[in-house]
Amino acid sequence: MALDLNHIALFAKVVETGSFSAAARAIGMPKATLSRKIAQLEAALDARLLQRTTRRVTLTALGRAYYEDAIAGLSSIERARERIAAAQAEPAGMLRIAAPVGFGTRKLMRWIAEFLQNHEKVKIELKLTDDPVDLIGEGFDLAFRTGRLPDSSLITRRLGTSRLALVASPGYLARRGRPDRLEDLKDHDCVAFGPTLDNEVWRLKGPDGWREVAVRARIAVDGSYAEVQAALAGLGIALLPLALIRHDLEAGALEQVLPDYGVDGGSMNIIYPSNRHMPAALRVFLDFVIAQAGSPSEQVPAAAE
Repeated sequence: MALDLNHIALFAKVVETGSFSAAARAIGMPKATLSRKIAQLEAALDARLLQRTTRRVTLTALGRAYYEDAIAGLSSIERARERIAAAQAEPAGMLRIAAPVGFGTRKLMRWIAEFLQNHEKVKIELKLTDDPVDLIGEGFDLAFRTGRLPDSSLITRRLGTSRLALVASPGYLARRGRPDRLEDLKDHDCVAFGPTLDNEVWRLKGPDGWREVAVRARIAVDGSYAEVQAALAGLGIALLPLALIRHDLEAGALEQVLPDYGVDGGSMNIIYPSNRHMPAALRVFLDFVIAQAGSPSEQVPAAAE
């Protein structure tokens, strides 16, 4: 017969009050019901814990040893409950987060800074990687991912999308000129997104529908953050998410070229294991990020895929 923790707690109450009557009054339970539950505990243990008389209840030798061990266990359970209650009441503890490098450095970091200023008991471990992570196996509380997602039991919340546009640095445009037509891209240096320089073809949507243009890439970078840095360094024209480079455009560090052409980018998603028993810190962080992503000035970028 399996042990019932409630029965153990009732046994401890009888010992502490010294009688079934006092314990029954303290917990608001009929005395007969309480007596039956203690009998069930003794049957499950196959041991007599209490000696009952008409006037009082005393512990047997086994009962005393069991009580001393049981009360220590009940105290530990209560402390664990109190710790969970405190965490639910006020965000606290560690959050482990994974995010793409570009999004993490250029946008998420600012959000995290504001969040931590408002929640002093929360700490964050942030892993920046453009490779997928095993959320469960690597112990992450949540991850930001772009593009198509594999089917899984993870909960996914879309934060937003971003249009990809053609941009270059003022220095590059001063040296090489500004393209006037889509066909002019073949005469310009371009920044390729991916592991190789081979056969770089950009498919862009413009006033005349979808067009494909083969471009001459002089550098290939496998990561959106590196792609932004290459464009800022004047290495060529790049196809980048507008949301990721909004501040660079406003500051004049990058300029848009051929603005009639672009690509509706993929989505940025936030992924986490479950809504059940979610720590307060994670719940509050999710709410904060979703609110930030919904702000018109904080549209969430998707990776340049």
